[in-house]
Amino acid sequence: MKKNHDEIREAVRENYSRVAEKNAANSCGCLTEDGKTCCAPEPAESFYHISAQLGYSESELQNIPEGANLGLGCGNPQAIAAIKKGETVLDLGSGAGFDVFLAANQLGNTGLAIGVDMTPKMISTARENARKGGYTNVEFRLGEIEYLPVADKSVDVAISNCVINLSPEKQKVFNEVIRVLKPGGRIAVSDVIATTVLPEKVLEDMALYSSCISGASTTDELETMLTQSGFTDIKISPKDESREFIREWAPGTSIHDYIVSAAIEARKP
Repeated sequence: MKKNHDEIREAVRENYSRVAEKNAANSCGCLTEDGKTCCAPEPAESFYHISAQLGYSESELQNIPEGANLGLGCGNPQAIAAIKKGETVLDLGSGAGFDVFLAANQLGNTGLAIGVDMTPKMISTARENARKGGYTNVEFRLGEIEYLPVADKSVDVAISNCVINLSPEKQKVFNEVIRVLKPGGRIAVSDVIATTVLPEKVLEDMALYSSCISGASTTDELETMLTQSGFTDIKISPKDESREFIREWAPGTSIHDYIVSAAIEARKP
């Protein structure tokens, strides 16, 4: 039976609350009800190694507060965001603050990095990480990415790491992003995309939805949604090498034949 939007959101929220509580080391964030990882063959594998696989540099990984890196994501949006000092950066689905802190390190005292997450536990963890790290140029706000708690035309660049695929209403997400971006603002996202039609049993599996698999859209679908929101200069770049870590998200399956990580870029006119 097809799940409604609220059921999907609640399943994702509950899953990532457990991730925050368990500090589960796995790239996709998938946990079983008893808190065990369901998509990484070596749950003791370090967050550092996982993030290095996703494209983060050693210097990036060494300059964030302890506890901010939960080993989540499917790429490095920082690599395509071209963040400049003094800008305002928005991270959709900011988790424990990993990408927010990396952005803040580039912004300087005159910039601001804002993280939005729908999981209260993640927000609390991120705020504590900011306190421990002495960050004064970050904010963490509780909210859903379909209804961003951010003012119109206030953001220079929106980033996200393997989160938009989790939304059951992706068109609303892109509509919200273009609302909060300044004219000329940009979106820089790492996310999974579907390279072929997903099997019905995958589409109906809430554990696979929460682990960044079942909610993946195709390139054509993403281009259509971005265009309908008003974005231009759309560029979607699949990363075939990502299949190597994606195969670890659901061991014993062929899910890596259906999805791949991609860099997604676009601009608000």
